[in-house]
Amino acid sequence: VNYVGKGANLYDLGYTYHGSINVITNYVRTSWLWDKIRAQGGAYGAFCKFGKQSGVWTYLSYRDPNLEGTLRNYDETADFLRAVELSDDELTKSIIGAIGSMDGYQLPDAKGYSSLVRHLVGESDAERQQVRDQVLATTPADFRAFGDLLADVASAGRVVVLGGSESIQRVSQNGTLPLTVRKVL
Repeated sequence: VNYVGKGANLYDLGYTYHGSINVITNYVRTSWLWDKIRAQGGAYGAFCKFGKQSGVWTYLSYRDPNLEGTLRNYDETADFLRAVELSDDELTKSIIGAIGSMDGYQLPDAKGYSSLVRHLVGESDAERQQVRDQVLATTPADFRAFGDLLADVASAGRVVVLGGSESIQRVSQNGTLPLTVRKVL
């Protein structure tokens, strides 16, 4: 089994941060990646993540027996988002999920850490409210526009796989993806 990651810096690809990315990330994780990589591909799990400070968008799967299929699914996320027809209910659930991630319960030590990070990166309450407003105002058009950006991740993204050398070499040898095998342990 493998742990398969692919990512790129969205800021380098021209992206400007918008709160809708929280909703889109939640939706991609709980629909597309869950269905394609976990349910159909047999991985134990898969998710995507965006680092607001770094600009890095990352796809990750774990305990994944399907290296080539997973990478193909990552790259097809752009087309999925461009074509997605969200019902009002699906959009509302994704917005609620994004708000839930933003407002999750924190113990005192975690609250202190979050406050410290916000202070260190200069994030104001007004900026936080702006992101919240953008989350609440997310539309299906935001999903389609983000799909256009993810098309660039398909071509510009970097791949890292932690797994058995046999599966990595097989993918590399059949020409679908040139991977370099490095022994790390």
